[in-house]
This record gives sequence, structure tokens and C-alpha cells, in this order.
Amino acid sequence: MADIEYLFTSESVSEGHPDKVCDRISDAVVDAFLEADAGSRVAVETLTTTNRIVLAGEVRGPDTMTAERLEATARACVKDIGYEQDGFHWQKASVEVHVHSQSGDIAQGVDAGADKDEGAGDQGIMFGYACRETEPLMPAPIYYSHAILRALAEVRHSGAEPGLGPDSKSQVTLGYANGRPVCATSVVVSTQHSADLSQDQVREIVRPYVVNILPEGWMCPEEDFYVNPTGRFVTGGPDGDAGLTGRKIIVDTYGGAAPHGGGAFSGKDPTKVDRSAAYAARYLAKNVVGADLAERCTIQLAYAIGVSKPLSVYVDLHGSGQVDEKRLSGALQDVMDLSPRGIREHLKLSRPIYARTAAYGHFGRAPDPDGGFSWERLDLIDDLRSALG
Repeated sequence: MADIEYLFTSESVSEGHPDKVCDRISDAVVDAFLEADAGSRVAVETLTTTNRIVLAGEVRGPDTMTAERLEATARACVKDIGYEQDGFHWQKASVEVHVHSQSGDIAQGVDAGADKDEGAGDQGIMFGYACRETEPLMPAPIYYSHAILRALAEVRHSGAEPGLGPDSKSQVTLGYANGRPVCATSVVVSTQHSADLSQDQVREIVRPYVVNILPEGWMCPEEDFYVNPTGRFVTGGPDGDAGLTGRKIIVDTYGGAAPHGGGAFSGKDPTKVDRSAAYAARYLAKNVVGADLAERCTIQLAYAIGVSKPLSVYVDLHGSGQVDEKRLSGALQDVMDLSPRGIREHLKLSRPIYARTAAYGHFGRAPDPDGGFSWERLDLIDDLRSALG
């Protein structure tokens, strides 16, 4: 990518964004089911609007997972995010639960697929990506967009910045030279705030959580630093805009720097390849780059409902590879079983580890001691090198 200069932009949204409130509730429901029974099947969507939360979907799990328990789970999520507003309050909001048993036709295909192993929960394509732009091997624009909002959320939760509200968005535009990010050309942050703060005050609250996140010397010019461009952001969250599970899939992945298969992650148990195979594809791509086999790597996996083996495993090293891509595709299948069961067991996905993924990205996060973000580990490097000879 020599001599290439361009601008690229990615956005992030906070845990208090209406769509992310929904993702958090849906993933907390997944966790609750998996904690009660690791074999549970869950596909739950959430809708939020002014003082109303609606859950709908299909599940298979223990009888202890009652509507009352799901309601309590939803309220606990909203409380933890920090909503105690007149128009959206964790305790006062109406909660409707319309969750029913999973279709027997779907269950039959998943439990015993056409090739007599656990089949994929649906057809579809999933992508994974990794690159050398940041230490976690993520594209830089989405990485810094997430980091800005996480920093603001931390000081809001700690009480250090009590004037900030839960709902916020960021957008970072980076300049690239010779294919590498070198500076920010503009930064946009919109954050909910208390009514007694002026926009100048909000701007100065936000500033250090941008300057200190970006690499030294990368801060954009002052005239291209936008904070609450509309001029006021007091009413926010689901009271200001309805939310739905699964509407921020580009925020969840690579910020537009890599393809997305189209399926959302949140609210789905790990038998759903929309989620688990996207995690596996990221895991493999990250280990390819971590093994110095390429500077950039995109992997596509494809599945059919009820069939356990992937229909295709496509690898693109974007001209940066040190190995033949077809040979690498075979090696990846040698070092990891890419059936739904194989992915779930290799990454130990049948655990309550999903609510934490609902905001600030599913990728580029540090693996947790309890197995959260297991797909971010770099533990296939030696196996890959060995498989390639």
C-alpha cells in the first residue's frame, strides 16, 4: 500500500445509546440462560423507547427462567448503565416479555445436522479481520472511537464527571500515509449532559478524554474538534430515540474497515454462527497477523443451517502475506475445528460472558481471566507455523 494517502472514519456509541441498551439487555438474557444451563438456546431481541422495554424471541432452557426473571434482568441492566431519568428509569419503565419456546424445526436441524453432528443454527457468512494498525491488531479509527467513549463512561460511573449522561457517540477520522494512520483530522463527540452545563463546559470536560486517548501529536486541529455539534444534548437514551437489538453491527466489529456478513451478535447463544463463527474468524485472523504471516488478514466463513462443516473458508492477505492464501486456508482448518461445536468448545463459549461484549466492541479487547473475549487470545501462533511447515 505504498504512497497511498487517504482519510478513513469510524464511529462508536456508548453503553447508554438506545441500541446498545437493547444489546446489553439481550446479552444479559443470554448470560442468565447459560448460567442456569450451558445447553440453553437463546435468540432474544429487545426494543426500548420512552419508559418502555419490550423483550421478544425464542428460547429453550430451564423453567426457572421465568418472565419475572427476565424482567428483573432487564431492569438490572438499565440500572447499571445509569438511567434514572423521568423518561427512562430502570425502576419505573414498563417491561413486557414476549419470549416463547424455540421452533422444533430449527432445534432439529441444530441438534443433529445433516452430517450427524451439531449443525449451524442458520445459514450465513461471517468475517474476521486483523491488521497491524494498533497493538490489539484492530483498525485504528474504530479502536480510538471505542477508547474515547470507554474513558468517558469510566469517569461518569466513578463520579469524577457527574455532569455526563449515559448516552454518547464518537467519530474519529484518521489520515493515512503510505497505508498507515498518522494523525486525526477530525474528532466528533456527542454526549448527553446535565441541563446546567454549557456547551463550552461540556467541550472542556470531553477534551482530555480525546487528547489522552489519541497517540501523542495526533490531536486534530481545534476547528475540527466537534463536541455536541447540535448545541444541546440533555434528553437522550431511549427517551430521545427508540432502540433495537442488533442495529450497530459495524460498531460491534471493525468500524467499516473490513466486511461484515450482516448478522448481529447480541441476544444469540453460541450455537448461532452469526456470533460464534464471527468470533472464530476474528480469532484466526488475529493469530495469522500475530504469527507475522501477514500485515492484514480477512477471513470469511460460510455455513448452511443444520450442516456442521463450513461451506467455505476464504482468506485474503491483501498483498501483505508471507504464505500462499490457499495453503493458509487449509492450515487454519487443520488447527481449529470450524464446526459450530468445535468453535464453541475451542473458545469455551457456553459460558455467561456476553453482557460485557455489548458495548465498546466485540473485538480488540483483552481476554478476561474467566474466559471472556477468548477469541482475542494469540495462542494458535505455534500451531499455525507448525501446520505450514
